[in-house]
Amino acid sequence: MGIKKFKPTTSTRRKTRLEDRRSLSKNSGPKGLTVAKKQKSGRNNQGKVTVRHRGGGFKRRIRVIDFKRDKLDIPAKVTGFYFDPNRTAHLALLQYEDGEKRYIIAPRGIKVGDRLISSEQTDILPGNAMRIKNIPSGTFVHNVEGYPGRGAIYGRSAGESISVQGPDTSGKFMQIKLPSGEIRLVYADCMATIGQVGNEEKMNEKLGKAGRKRNLGWRPEVRGMAMHAAEHPHGGGEARGKVGGQAKDLWGNRIGTRTRRNKKTEKFIVRRRRTKTRPYAKK
Repeated sequence: MGIKKFKPTTSTRRKTRLEDRRSLSKNSGPKGLTVAKKQKSGRNNQGKVTVRHRGGGFKRRIRVIDFKRDKLDIPAKVTGFYFDPNRTAHLALLQYEDGEKRYIIAPRGIKVGDRLISSEQTDILPGNAMRIKNIPSGTFVHNVEGYPGRGAIYGRSAGESISVQGPDTSGKFMQIKLPSGEIRLVYADCMATIGQVGNEEKMNEKLGKAGRKRNLGWRPEVRGMAMHAAEHPHGGGEARGKVGGQAKDLWGNRIGTRTRRNKKTEKFIVRRRRTKTRPYAKK
């Protein structure tokens, strides 16, 4: 899509870099493919804050996206591209031959009028979806399922692509290499979409001012050294005191310590994204 620059009329606009949305549709898309989104401000179902520094921002509606690509062997035509305020990637609206419309994550390289299809095995073209066991090794994909029929969980952000490494020794799983460098196993019957996610220039965006960050639903952060001693391990002292030892987070954990505790999926990781461990990291 590209990045849009501004005339340096102010110091803020001089450094602002935003994504260029001129190629996107001007309307908001089919209303039937959206649902209301309730503002939770980082709180869980008990009302406790589980994600800090969230709140406010523009009102949004959730776009219903087809992450499963389970409408097999029915060709679909790309009718337009749309902005989604809930994610970094853009959306492509598909019109199937039976009349149904669905949103998908817009792959890089497709345009309005292209015809896409989901099948057990089809052509290796951007936007087509098939079982990952039928995709040749070395092919870049996105929107990869973790379990068959549950919907894609890997490779959904702007510019991301996943490399298919090939089957494992049992043939039940396929190896994929994630953007982080981690090599992971997924079931061979999982669906994956060919190509890279579009809007790859999103990483070069610079918001330019604090107000634009607030509009996205982020609230300000406070440095630990500026807090009282009872509120943060870095707090307290009569002046700017040094932290003393390894930097810690709000709960006293050393920054950089691994916090992953998901034992159910350990068996799917072939190679971790971290090749070297820090001396204070928990194994």
